[in-house]
Order: sequence, then C-alpha cells, then structure tokens
Amino acid sequence: METLSPVVPPRRPSVPRLAIGRTAATSLTPVLAGRGERLLGSSRRRRWADPIFRTTSLAFALTVIAMTAVIASVLFLRSAPARAAFGWGFLTSSTWDPVFEHFGVLPFVWGTLASSAIALLLALPLGLGAAICLSELLPTRWSDPAAFLIELLVAVPSVVYGLVGVFVLVPLMRNIEGILQSTLGFLPIFAGPAYGIGLLTAGILLAVMIVPFVVTISREVLLAVPRAQRDAALALGATRWETVRHVVVPYARSGILGSVFLALARALGETMAVTMVIGNRPEISASLFAPAHTMAAVLANEFTEATGDVYLAALVEVALVLFVITIVVNALARLLILTVRAPDPARV
Repeated sequence: METLSPVVPPRRPSVPRLAIGRTAATSLTPVLAGRGERLLGSSRRRRWADPIFRTTSLAFALTVIAMTAVIASVLFLRSAPARAAFGWGFLTSSTWDPVFEHFGVLPFVWGTLASSAIALLLALPLGLGAAICLSELLPTRWSDPAAFLIELLVAVPSVVYGLVGVFVLVPLMRNIEGILQSTLGFLPIFAGPAYGIGLLTAGILLAVMIVPFVVTISREVLLAVPRAQRDAALALGATRWETVRHVVVPYARSGILGSVFLALARALGETMAVTMVIGNRPEISASLFAPAHTMAAVLANEFTEATGDVYLAALVEVALVLFVITIVVNALARLLILTVRAPDPARV
C-alpha cells in the first residue's frame, strides 16, 4: 500500500529587493535636490509669467487708446483760435474765404459725405455680387487667382487711381454727363454743364477704389459659412440662388456689414485721388455734375498756404471735424454689427 506524500505548494519566486545603502542614498541626494530646485524655479517663473504677460498686453492696448487721445487733443488745442472766432457757426457756414478769414466747413462735409455715399451705392452691389460669385459659383482653381488679383488692387497707391481718373475717367464722364444732361436735364441732380470733373466722377473713382475691400472681406466671410448650412438647404429642395439668398448671405450679414463700413472709412479719408477729379470748389450744389470739395482734399491743397493763425486753425478744425465724423461712423458701424448677429444654425 502506497503512502501519499503531502502536496507542498510551490513557493513564489522571491523578488529581489534593491538595497540602497547609505552611499547610494548620499549620491542621489544632489540629483534630487537639483531637480527640485529646477521645478521650484520653473513654478516661480510661471507665477511671474502671467502678470508680466497681462501687464504687457494691457500696456499695448492702452498705447493705442493713448495715441487716439493724443491725436484728438492736438487737433482740439490747435483749433482753439478758429473755435473762438467762429464757434458753432463754423459747422453751418458755407463761406470759405481765406482773404477775409471767413471760414465754414459745411461745403467740405457735404462733398465728403456725398462722394462717399455715391461710392457705397455703386461699390456695394458690385462688390457683394463679385464676392458671391467667387465664393459660391466659381471653382477653386478659378476663384483663388481672381481673388488674389482683386486683393492686389488694395495695394495700388491712390495717386495712381487719380491719374487713371484724370486721363480715362474724366473724358468718359464728360461724354456720359452730356448724354444725361440732354435726356434727364430736367432733374436737379442732372442739371448744369458737363465738366467731366465733379461730384459724380469722384464718387465713381472712389467706388473703384473701395470695391476690393468689399470683395475680399465679403468673400472670406461667405467662405466661413459652414458647409452644413448649404447642404441642408439644398437637401430641402432649395435652388442655388435660394440657398445663397436665404441661408448664406443672412448667416454672414454681420461680416458683410463690417466690410461695407471698412470701405466707407477708406472713402471718407481718401485724399489724392478725389482731389484730382472732384473739382475743388467749396460750394453746395444739388447737381452731381457740379465741382465739389472734401475735407481731406482741402487739407492737402491749402495747408501749405495757410499763413495766418486763424486760417491754420480753421484747417486744423476741418481735420478735427473729419476725425469726429470718422469716429462716429465707425462707432455706429460697430453698434450695427453687434445688433445684427448671424442666425442660430439650429434655426436655419
């Protein structure tokens, strides 16, 4: 009879323990201490990095605000003699007589606002239509080179536009104004002699100059509309025109308005090109064919000729009025853009 030997469970292999002696611990102490010092220094640098970055960014922002305040202060102080001599009548007077030192800014305000309004009326449909064509209709291999060429027009100096206006646009407008005068001369806006140089010519030239702004910015805004918005409208049976009209353009209307007001700011401050084709006559006329004047143009034309203190202060006050109009227009544009938001994608 065999005897069964008891089953002895196998022993688990023992894991060798790392014996760290006093010598090894002593050798690791400087390493750990150095690493701790580096970590502590890094945390200290991180604690100082955020305040430094915040202070530097705030200083940059305050610098921009300070520059605006300095410009306004200099214009306000330098125009003190004109404000003391004419008061609020400077804004309502139509007389500009450097000989007898009677000055009024109203003809220049009229010329600036009227030429800019004509430019916007012409540039907005043209620029928005071109932007829609480049972003929605043309393939990428054609739209990208065309958009690049349009962007290059922004870099063309204004004096070049002025020369083209003098040699090309003015003779063309002289013929067009003659035709309009013979057919629609009974209307006040088309009355008067056809000089070819006047308010309408300046507005058309300004429209050519600001169209690249409208096209470039509006195209980028339209391309930023999510593709899902277009696909959803097309899936519901909408045509390409209905998709653009009811989905794409409403979604991007705030950005389109921003491009329009950026173009308006360029039109308000344009100097050389307008000076060369507007006629530079400080009068208010209902006719679009009549010569006019702008605030930027009178500063460029007469600043070097201003000898008297009142004359110089009047020109500085013209610059102050232009500065205020530009600030007000841009502020209204900002408020309008904030109120006109893109529609909620879930509701489109």
